[in-house]
Amino acid sequence: MTDDAQDRRYDVVVLGGGSGKNIAAELARAGRSVALVEGRLVGGECPYFACMPSKTLLHSARLGETWEHAVARRDEVTRHLEDAPTAAQMAEAGVTVVRGRGRVVRPGVVEVEGTEYGYTDLVVATGSEPVRPPVEGIDEVPTWTSDEALTRPDLPRRLIVLGGGAVGCELSQIYAAFGSQVTLVEPAERLLAAEAPFLGETLADALRRMGADLRLGVAATSAERTETGLRLRLSDGNHIDADRILIAAGRRPRVADLGLETIGVRFDPERGIAVDSTCHAAPTAEGTDGTNVWAAGDVTGVAPYTHAANYQAAVVVSNVLGKRREADYRAIPRAVYTTPSVYAVGVSPLAASGLELVAAGYDLAETARAAVEDDDRGRVELYADRARGVLVGAAAVGLYAEEWMSEITLAIRAETPLSILTDVVHAFPTYGEAFEPVLRELAEQL
Repeated sequence: MTDDAQDRRYDVVVLGGGSGKNIAAELARAGRSVALVEGRLVGGECPYFACMPSKTLLHSARLGETWEHAVARRDEVTRHLEDAPTAAQMAEAGVTVVRGRGRVVRPGVVEVEGTEYGYTDLVVATGSEPVRPPVEGIDEVPTWTSDEALTRPDLPRRLIVLGGGAVGCELSQIYAAFGSQVTLVEPAERLLAAEAPFLGETLADALRRMGADLRLGVAATSAERTETGLRLRLSDGNHIDADRILIAAGRRPRVADLGLETIGVRFDPERGIAVDSTCHAAPTAEGTDGTNVWAAGDVTGVAPYTHAANYQAAVVVSNVLGKRREADYRAIPRAVYTTPSVYAVGVSPLAASGLELVAAGYDLAETARAAVEDDDRGRVELYADRARGVLVGAAAVGLYAEEWMSEITLAIRAETPLSILTDVVHAFPTYGEAFEPVLRELAEQL
C-alpha cells in the first residue's frame, strides 16, 4: 500500500450509497472509521429514481391529481435529486463520503477517481442497473429506463412499456392514469409470470380498465424511427406506433469493473456476488486474498427489493462488528404498489419443489370491507407445508394488500402453527377477516 493510501486507510470502505448508506452510518456510530464511495447520489436508487417517486406518482393517480401537480409533488419528495441533506447526515454520523466510482485495484486498496483508499473490511452495495433487451434498432429510437420515467416532466402521448414485471406494471398504471396511450409488451403469457397466476390476471384486468393495451405472449423484435415517432415490431407480425419506449425488462447486479476478481470474490454478471448466510462474499476456487468482503442489496442477486437490501445491510453490520447474524430469506415480501396492489411472500406455488403444498383461497368480494370500499377486486391465497403444518407462502391482490398481509409474513417467518393462526380474531370490517376461512380450510386439509 502506498503512503497516500495508508494515510487514507479506513476500517471499512463501502462501495455504493443505497443500502450501503445504512451500513456506513451504523458502523461509524459503532466506532469504526468508514468511507462511503458513491458515484451518483448518496441514498441510492430508491429515494430518487425508484421506490419513492413511483409510489408518489401512484398515490397522485389514485387521488385524481393533474400530471403537473403529481410531478411537482414527486420532485418535492425526491428533493429535486439533491442529496446534500443525506450526505450531511452521513458526515454527522462520522462517515467520510467519497464521490466517484470505486474499484478494487489490489488487496486492501480501493481506487476512486485516481485516489487510493485502504480498507480492512470491504462492503459492496453497488445495486443493479437496467437491462436493455436484444431488440434490433432499439438504440436508434427514443427510449427511457425507469430512471428517466420517474424523473422527467414529460407525459408521452403514446408510450410502449417493455416488461410485465413489477416495474413495468407500476409504470404502465402511472402513465395510463395520467392520459398516456400505454401499450405493455410482455413475452410471457401473463403479467408477474413467476407468481401465482391469479395475481397477474387480476392486475391485467385492472390495467385494461384504465385503458392500457396489453400484448402478452409476444416479444419485441425490432424498432425503427418514423415520421411521427417510432414503430416497434412484434414476434406475432404486428407492430405498435408510439412516441417513446419505456424499458422495464429487468435489471442486473452492478458488478462490472469493480475489480472483484483481484481479491478472489466469486460473482456472475447476471446473478451478482455470491454470499453466504452472513452476507460474506464467497471466494472463487482459488480463494480470497484474506480480506473480509461483504455484500448487500441488489448486487447479491438474492432479492431485488429495498426492504431486502436494508435487511441484508443490518446483517452485514452485525457481522462486521463481530456479532454473528445469519440472514433468513423465507419471508421477504414481493410487492407491486398498483391499484389494486399485489403482495406475495414466501414460496410461490409455481416454484415449490420438494414441498407438498396444500392451498386455500378466498375472494375479497366476500368480505364486509369490500362493500365498505365499494371495490370487490381481489383474492388471497395461502400455502401450507403439509408435513410441518405451517404456512410457507402467500399471495394476495386487493386494496392495501401491502398493509394487511404483514401478519401472514410474520406467520411464515415465525413458523406459527395453524392451530394458533386459526384462533386469531380480526377487527371488523377489515380485509384481514379473509384469512379466517382460508386458515380453517387449510387446517382441515392437514
